[in-house]
Amino acid sequence: MNRYPLWKYILIAVALLFGLIYTLPNFFGESPAVQVSPLRGMTKVDPALMKQVEEVLKQNKLVYQGISFDRAGVKVRFSDPDNQIKAKDLLQSQLGGNFVVALNLLPGSPQWLTNLGALPMYLGLDLRGGVHFLLQVDMKGAATKALERNSGDIRTTLREKRIAYSGISRQGDAVEIKFRDAESRAKALEELQKSAPDLLLKEQDEGGEFRLLGSLKLTAQKRIQEFALQQNITTLRNRINELGVAEPIIQQQGADRVVVQLPGVQDTAKAKDILGRTATLEIRMVDEEHDVMAAVQSGQVPFGDELYTERKGLPLLVKKNVVLTGDYISDAQPGFEGQSGEPAVHISLDGRGARIFKQVTRENVGKRMAILLIEKGKGEVITAPVIREEIGGGRVQISGRMTTEEASDVALLLRAGALAAPMEIVEERTVGPSMGAENIAKGFHSNIYGFLAIAAFMIFYYRFFGLISTFALGVNVLLLVAILSLLQATLTLPGMAGIALTVGMAIDANVLINERIREELRNGSSPQAAIHAGYERAFATILDSNVTSLVAGFALFWLGSGPVRGFAVVLCLGILTSMFSAVLVSRGVVNLTYGRKARLDKVSI
Repeated sequence: MNRYPLWKYILIAVALLFGLIYTLPNFFGESPAVQVSPLRGMTKVDPALMKQVEEVLKQNKLVYQGISFDRAGVKVRFSDPDNQIKAKDLLQSQLGGNFVVALNLLPGSPQWLTNLGALPMYLGLDLRGGVHFLLQVDMKGAATKALERNSGDIRTTLREKRIAYSGISRQGDAVEIKFRDAESRAKALEELQKSAPDLLLKEQDEGGEFRLLGSLKLTAQKRIQEFALQQNITTLRNRINELGVAEPIIQQQGADRVVVQLPGVQDTAKAKDILGRTATLEIRMVDEEHDVMAAVQSGQVPFGDELYTERKGLPLLVKKNVVLTGDYISDAQPGFEGQSGEPAVHISLDGRGARIFKQVTRENVGKRMAILLIEKGKGEVITAPVIREEIGGGRVQISGRMTTEEASDVALLLRAGALAAPMEIVEERTVGPSMGAENIAKGFHSNIYGFLAIAAFMIFYYRFFGLISTFALGVNVLLLVAILSLLQATLTLPGMAGIALTVGMAIDANVLINERIREELRNGSSPQAAIHAGYERAFATILDSNVTSLVAGFALFWLGSGPVRGFAVVLCLGILTSMFSAVLVSRGVVNLTYGRKARLDKVSI
């Protein structure tokens, strides 16, 4: 009656072994480490790079605990943070600007566990420490950039179709195109309605001039804003990947905000600098028709121009019209200028950008072209060379009194992608490692104390069956942690609360079973029959209660976000593991203990 077939015992044994193996890595902690990653396209991660890192560390007598490499880069473990920081500074200075050297934390579990795919859970910001940013996206800036792009496209289209126009400028939230006659305007209107579908074009006559005013359609504005938000999230993710951060959390909040959480980041100043920077590249022509010194002295900048300062300190008049933007950049790498040997950034343009650049340089031979880096709404002229000849091939080099580190940062920002709209950090929180360790200790202790309190009650009230229930509860926690580790879930404080709640809820099933067995015994059933009836008749009630809890958990996951979803995942997994442990595991132990006895006089319950 109370016996299991062999395959069920094998299933329970496999589940226990699985739980032990995949839970173990969480007890080994983390080691401070340095991660060396090559910049994209510069070199590959291979044993030669690992050997190079080893030689640098050995030459400077820096002791490390282990070194390995994978597709992400070379990772070196250290015994303490002091050696980690020394190694980071040393490798950054000796390997040069072709590598990203980042501080990191690596699991301390043995290699044989790693080979089995047994890795610890990632710890969230509240447990591991790190930085939290809330960034506001400037949606008006996104619309402005779209208008600027449309202005450039309109200019190119009219030139290709050989339609005469007298000027293109941006007036507020619209693009203004001037013509000398109505016929040219009519041709332009017909052509632009095909090539610029995002613009609402209106004819306007004023002072003998024939004009077209193009403003963004409402549908286009909405699409541009949605695209700007998603593009910014993608760009931020690329930048964070360049920094070598593991398991970052980057998600949309509301219509125009982005939350960025970087657990385990120790170099918070560097992270803030890279995320907060909105570097985009703009190529414009220098205005050589007006006297720049006269503009400086009078304080009046000619119409259509902007006043900037070169890195040499000299003022420069630059036309507002943007010839080329960073949107056309396909790659950017730090390097050195061929003749002077000073740090530079080598830029590759995509096909369309290369065509535009070739055309502009062909039409402006002998004139100066300004290359500007726009950050946080402020522009800086990096260099303003004279165009000697037509430049094809889509290769551009910018240099101008940059340090090696600055060239690397600029290349990283341009390579990771230009932000589709400016962003501003509106909230910043830093969680120190010590606070994270305190949260882990409190969460761990609360789960342990809760488990012990339940165990004490169950053993006192249900005797030996209470001990079996406690064992099943332990298996439940073991399996839950193992599954979370296998899924590489990120454990946060709400997740730990979910584990604590699971411990409290999971024992309900065993209470139902034990009470049902006691009721059967009071009704005069034999011990063997009471055990069988207790498990069989309690199962329907256990299933009903757990299904309703699962529905609530799915609703939390579907409707919630962030920590709420993390809590829901732990809750749902905990319900599934509790049903397995409370019904299958506990009955397996009971069957092993009492099932072999043909005549059973009493049970300890």
